[in-house]
Amino acid sequence: MFVSLAFTALLVEAAVGYPQVLVRRIGHPVMWVGALIAWGDRRWNRAGDSFAARRARGVALVGLLVAGMMAIGLAATWVMQAFVGEPAATITLGLLASSLLAQRSLDTHVAAVAEGLERAGLDGGRQAVAMIVGRDPERLDQAGVARAAIESLAENFSDGVVAPLFWLVVGGLPGVMTYKALNTADSMIGHLSDRHRAFGWAAARLDDLVNLPASRLSALWIAVAAACVPAASASAALQAVARDASKHRSPNAGWPEAAMAGALGLRLAGPRVYHGHLVTDAWMGNGRADLDASDIRRALRLYRLACLIQALVVAGLVLIRIV
Repeated sequence: MFVSLAFTALLVEAAVGYPQVLVRRIGHPVMWVGALIAWGDRRWNRAGDSFAARRARGVALVGLLVAGMMAIGLAATWVMQAFVGEPAATITLGLLASSLLAQRSLDTHVAAVAEGLERAGLDGGRQAVAMIVGRDPERLDQAGVARAAIESLAENFSDGVVAPLFWLVVGGLPGVMTYKALNTADSMIGHLSDRHRAFGWAAARLDDLVNLPASRLSALWIAVAAACVPAASASAALQAVARDASKHRSPNAGWPEAAMAGALGLRLAGPRVYHGHLVTDAWMGNGRADLDASDIRRALRLYRLACLIQALVVAGLVLIRIV
């Protein structure tokens, strides 16, 4: 396992994140992968072609992404180990891998929603939450804005923090790069819209598969964190997961969302509007649905503790490896 590399990446990302000056000058690795996916979508996903042909091209695009990310990650790892040596290679690769973790940026974006509600009321909350969710912000009241922010925090804790770290521990730089490419492809083309139902089929199915371990782990970290917070309940988190996670339309998102809802005594998900269409999802949790900015703050405290618990587990694995 690549635990030393993963712990280095965690420390770097928690300390500095991905500097905005780099975003402005060279972009972000996810943006580069996204540009490649968008090119493939434009060139290979033609409306006049058959369903089977479009799905086959979507499979080919995903195959190219996986092969390309694996090759780049393996090449970078080999070069660093061959010409730099340890521990410099671990530090350098950890710096690269840190750009694919999102614990700091997720905290910043969700906290901005709480700040928007507190400082500018509903309009401020809507403006901030529009940056992190796909639902129609103008249809959201204060409770809807708060629920959307907390749901995004829970779901992205799984696929933006726990999952990339898991694949970094298991597969090193090639593992996390491949995961991030698949996750980006799913977010861009893995939809059930007429345009992407066929072309995005492979991206959606593979993303579901590679997120299975992390969704379960993220629920566990949230429950453990809840056991350490007086105003939260670990047992309620686990009960909500057992009762509600399987009711979610996603095989993975229900686990962290149900855990967060149960831990804090809230109700998340439920019916909501995406691009003008009502989506009648099941509720996660059986607590309050009338939420506000203070509930976002509570969720952030639980999230931060869950991140710390995960980091301590990785640190423990590093110590075991050393010993």
